[in-house]
Amino acid sequence: MTKTDRNAVRVVVAGDRGTGKSSLIAAIASESFPDTVLPVLPPTLLPADYFPDHVPITVIDTSSSLEKQNKRNEELKGADVVVLTYACNDSQSFSRLSSYWFRELQKLEVTVPIIVVGCKLDLRDESQQVSLERLMAQLLQEFKNVATCIECSAATLYQVPEVFYFAQKAVLHPVEPLFDHESQALTDKCVRALRRIFVLCDRDMDDALNDAELSDFQVRCFNAPLELPQIADVKTVVQQDVPEGINSHGLTFPGFLYIHNMFLRKGNPETFWAVLRYFGYDNDLKLKDNFLPVPSKTAPDQSVELTGEAVEFLNGIFRLLDTDKDRALKPSEVDKLFCTAPESPWNDAPYNNVTERTDMDYMSLNGFLSQWALMTLLDPPCTLANLIYIGYSGNPAAALRVTRRRSVDRKKQTTERNVFQCYVFGSKNAGKSALLDALLGRPFSNNYTPTTVEKFAANAIELIGGTRKTLVLREIPESEVSKFLSNQDYLAACDVAIFVYDSSDEYSWKKSRDLLEKVAGQGDLTGYRVPCLLIAAKDDLTPYPRAVQDSVKVLHFQPCVII
Repeated sequence: MTKTDRNAVRVVVAGDRGTGKSSLIAAIASESFPDTVLPVLPPTLLPADYFPDHVPITVIDTSSSLEKQNKRNEELKGADVVVLTYACNDSQSFSRLSSYWFRELQKLEVTVPIIVVGCKLDLRDESQQVSLERLMAQLLQEFKNVATCIECSAATLYQVPEVFYFAQKAVLHPVEPLFDHESQALTDKCVRALRRIFVLCDRDMDDALNDAELSDFQVRCFNAPLELPQIADVKTVVQQDVPEGINSHGLTFPGFLYIHNMFLRKGNPETFWAVLRYFGYDNDLKLKDNFLPVPSKTAPDQSVELTGEAVEFLNGIFRLLDTDKDRALKPSEVDKLFCTAPESPWNDAPYNNVTERTDMDYMSLNGFLSQWALMTLLDPPCTLANLIYIGYSGNPAAALRVTRRRSVDRKKQTTERNVFQCYVFGSKNAGKSALLDALLGRPFSNNYTPTTVEKFAANAIELIGGTRKTLVLREIPESEVSKFLSNQDYLAACDVAIFVYDSSDEYSWKKSRDLLEKVAGQGDLTGYRVPCLLIAAKDDLTPYPRAVQDSVKVLHFQPCVII
């Protein structure tokens, strides 16, 4: 079984006075019931070999007195899991769980798993016995982070080890990311992770796992093959409850989901997590960092790009998704792209609606590849993770490459980079956003919406000789320029800066000129000098006559570009 990445678990025990907190801790530590016990015990260490996961546990006792409340609250906020005690012979202590303790944990914003423990089971009047299942259902309905309810006796040592086993298990193999108690179904992220695993195991790509693929899955995750009689038994169980879970080719995805759901129903989340961890998932159901060998930049003016191998893979993915062969992806086809990822990275800023679309508002191949190029420029780990989520099976280290420094490229006046980033500055309503739209082939709109955050547009452009590169326009809101330039490395990622002004507006021209001077000064100060270009927008309006002369005469530039 794949081990968890955690190397320690911190258990904090809380509850009313006299409910058996300290006796419970003393009993697990000494494996006996103490005649006397301190009111509050010092931290207790349970060694790594105490439980099967081989992770040590530190148990923190707490006082229920008001004068020690601040200390207790600090301990609770630092807990990995909380053990909340009540006395089985005191119904009021159980009622106080809901009326006081859970409210306190909510006020403290403690969201870790909670193990509800009934202590002093040996002292309970059997006539007052309450169904644990009913208690669990009652508490779960109101408090979602209750992981387990269990009863024990420190005096007889009954189920004392189980209390801390379940506490550790709730941390190392949490159910919450996998199962939604409200809907009584696997979470969306969990289903997406299992879909990716299913696809990876379905080597012949027939949407079912045959006997050999099932046995291979078992060997990979649990280091033990499934024999044919065992496979037959699994199929029989699945087919009884989920008829569509088995077909003539083997176990289908609904059947695969059913088996993993069964792990949870039988109280074995550790089996479920063994599968997920083998395939690289952390507790948030995302790929762990050690599965993402992102190449490191050694200088701020380097960037990260897709390699030819990764671009070739993405071309193949586009063709695979484009089932109607119209050379464009419908929204449903784009959704299918990320059905094996935790979520689509393109639904929100900065990637939403930033590339070329067809007349039907579908994503073109240019737009598709430009979107990946932009994501790689801004967030290489996100790109690499999503390449792996959607099925990239090559060496992850061969998917991305670090470019040469921009300063070296400028000195040599040559570059091998494929993606170029242009910062777009200018006053409000100068036409910056219209310039971004023009790059994407979108029609001009008279509707003006002020830009308050950075915006992007990315598209492929063809150079003389037929070479294709990706151009990224990055619009900088006027109000944010000073904040951005306070970052010493902000201009390092810029290949060229353009300054847009409304050619009919004197203020707009002066503002763009001031911005240009500020950016040029920052470039001199930091050593990240960038080529600058003035853009006179709105040429259809009556021009401000001195702008063009000033651009040449005062700032010693070539005449501005008029659009």
